[in-house]
Amino acid sequence: MRNTPTSAASRYVAEEADAGARADVFTASRDPSLSRSRAAALAREGFVAVNGRPAKPSAALRPGDVVEVVVPPPVPLDLVPQDIPVGIVYEDGEIIVVDKPAGLTAHPSPGHPDGTLVNALLVLAPELPGIGGVERPGIVHRLDKDTSGLIVVAKTDAAHRSLTRQFKERSVSKTYLALAAGLMRSDEGEIDAPIARHPVERKRMAVVEGGRPALTRYRTLERFDGPFGAFTLAEAHPVTGRTHQIRVHFARLGHPLVGDAVYGKRSGLAARHFLHAARLEIAMPPAETERRAFEAPLPDDLAAALAALRGG
Repeated sequence: MRNTPTSAASRYVAEEADAGARADVFTASRDPSLSRSRAAALAREGFVAVNGRPAKPSAALRPGDVVEVVVPPPVPLDLVPQDIPVGIVYEDGEIIVVDKPAGLTAHPSPGHPDGTLVNALLVLAPELPGIGGVERPGIVHRLDKDTSGLIVVAKTDAAHRSLTRQFKERSVSKTYLALAAGLMRSDEGEIDAPIARHPVERKRMAVVEGGRPALTRYRTLERFDGPFGAFTLAEAHPVTGRTHQIRVHFARLGHPLVGDAVYGKRSGLAARHFLHAARLEIAMPPAETERRAFEAPLPDDLAAALAALRGG
């Protein structure tokens, strides 16, 4: 197993209940700061060993197997701080809660090397590089580029571990405001449908048998049936956090989000899909002795759409 001078190995022993478990799944289950994909990447890079020998991510474990994991220190991140307007909702020594505007990508990617939320955060919190990884410093969850609203960012490793665990255990409460096409019949309900990459159109997600479990609860707030057409304003509460989850689930109901060109159609009411992360409730890291809720009002473009429907 690879090691570095500044990293120590964590050691876990497989139990009877772990018989046959994959090394990456087992590792992620023991270390809340690691996702399965991160654990698999560590194994591929030689940082996971079973009984002293490097293990593949798919290695099947037996009771009594000793699994050692080394999480290497982050390498220097070549990111440039950029003065991009981002609203700060809350900040202390552990976290920043920001109101991300629509049109801003959360973190760098091959298609967006800069001009991202991370670039903006480096101006606000120069200590972020190295917190939680190389590509997404401080980021523990994300919003689609054209979704506005609340994102919480870790400023310390302890906060990052706390938030990662809370999201993994689904103890974070998230509330979105969504405007859906058509009149939704039920005042409340839930959509329990697995989501995976679309089998043909790889840039889209879809409800797919055998996909990752996905659950969204919703509550209707207001219905409109007038000169612009029929629409429903709803609160959406995603229990899981799959890519495009709310957009895919509402489309599955036959009520795609207004302005969603991927899962519905474009709209004169909104130039982007009508989805806003309005409320976020977490246990304050790292102690988690207090729960706090943060809120972000509808941005001007979505507020204008509602005003039009209300005849304002």
